[in-house]
Amino acid sequence: MPTRADALALLEEWVGNVGLRNHMKAVEAACRWYARQGGADEELWGLTGLLHDLDWEKYPETHPLKAVDALRERGYPDELLHAILAHRPDYTHVQPTTPLDRTLSACDELTGMINATALVRPNRIADLEPKSVKKKMKDPTFAAAVSRDEIRHGAELLGVELDEHIRNVIEAMKTIAPELGLVP
Repeated sequence: MPTRADALALLEEWVGNVGLRNHMKAVEAACRWYARQGGADEELWGLTGLLHDLDWEKYPETHPLKAVDALRERGYPDELLHAILAHRPDYTHVQPTTPLDRTLSACDELTGMINATALVRPNRIADLEPKSVKKKMKDPTFAAAVSRDEIRHGAELLGVELDEHIRNVIEAMKTIAPELGLVP
């Protein structure tokens, strides 16, 4: 399997937008966190999170098909490719069925909401609690592009309460907070 260094090189090649790169790294951290909790392959889950939006910037109209083709050519495993396809079931018609699929789908939108919430706080993510994220979710004008329905559905996919899922992803993102610009 390709390494994280290989994946980061692809990220540099395909994704120019720093915000999108940070989003992908946040999803990587969340997927790694869930892999550790469930005894799954942390490297595989992390790479899946890191690469899930690889083609979003260059090919938004066909996302994630171009990325999946490119990753398949580079020897990435089928489980990673399936999860990336399953995070866009509305477009790919691939449903999230495996634990990795469900985790990627559950963490994708939530990392965006957590990031946006942390950025408007004086201490950023350091003391962020689920209640603050949920309060921001109630304001449809705040981080308007983030789907609240997908966040709620993600917790359901994982079979956890929304507060617990938010707390888990906050903890995961704290591990790379300086890289994400989420420290005061």
